[in-house]
Amino acid sequence: MDLQGYLDDRCRIVDAALDEYLPPEDHCPSAICRAMRYSVMQGGKRIRPILTLAGCEAVGGDQKSALPTACAIEFIHTFSLIHDDLPALDNDDFRRGQPTSHRVFGEAMAILAGDALLTLAFETIAGHTTDVPAETVLRVVNRVATATGTEGMVIGEAADIESEGKQVDLDTLRSIHSRKTGALIEAAVVCGGMLSGASEAQLNALSAYGRGIGLAFQITDDILDVVGDSAKLGKTVGSDVRKKKATYPAIMGLEKSEELAKTALDEALDALSGFDERADALRAIARFVVERES
Repeated sequence: MDLQGYLDDRCRIVDAALDEYLPPEDHCPSAICRAMRYSVMQGGKRIRPILTLAGCEAVGGDQKSALPTACAIEFIHTFSLIHDDLPALDNDDFRRGQPTSHRVFGEAMAILAGDALLTLAFETIAGHTTDVPAETVLRVVNRVATATGTEGMVIGEAADIESEGKQVDLDTLRSIHSRKTGALIEAAVVCGGMLSGASEAQLNALSAYGRGIGLAFQITDDILDVVGDSAKLGKTVGSDVRKKKATYPAIMGLEKSEELAKTALDEALDALSGFDERADALRAIARFVVERES
């Protein structure tokens, strides 16, 4: 399939919806609304919301039914980036090739913009206007909340901070990143399936696919921080080494990290063996996750 054409088309759909869900810049107080829009509308690959749409399509659903949740997933992802970039955490100056939120709007407004995006995410899911049963919306809210909080992204970030400068084994590293990165990616795909009425067997398969590409995504991120091009990445490379973060290359070396990413990719693709050509977008995205340069 024409993956780039697919990604470009879905990016346009997601971007238009994000623009609709975000408060206007002149909404009072305007500074926080400008900060929210600044970080969300900077661009990016939109992999997570596109995975939600592709997960919906893989089981024969209409992507419109998954679009609010897709946008919510991107709001949560952006909230995490804003907070990760803060001086108290990663202290990064650039994101997607642009100054980070706290560099433009100040730390206080960046924190509040992240908080606002997190709450807007759940408002957006709960406000589904399509013919999605209320019990399905509730399941999606629960899945996204679990992937975000003390069973997912936030606890993974906390564990990552605590591991800085320490020797950790591979099992610990996988546990950290399955929460910090993998949980939201997995939830993105699974929620797309939920919103299109997927069976439990299909949801289990989508979950396995999400775990596979979540692992592959994080390993590739770690590799790119070592060998990537700052101009392509839109951020400074080598920050993981400087901060003495636990990464796959640091523990396994580059070659074995690349092998593990390939194994995770194969596992993700195997999970889709029971799906027909409607899951081809998911298959192509999995390969893209490992082969990307940014």
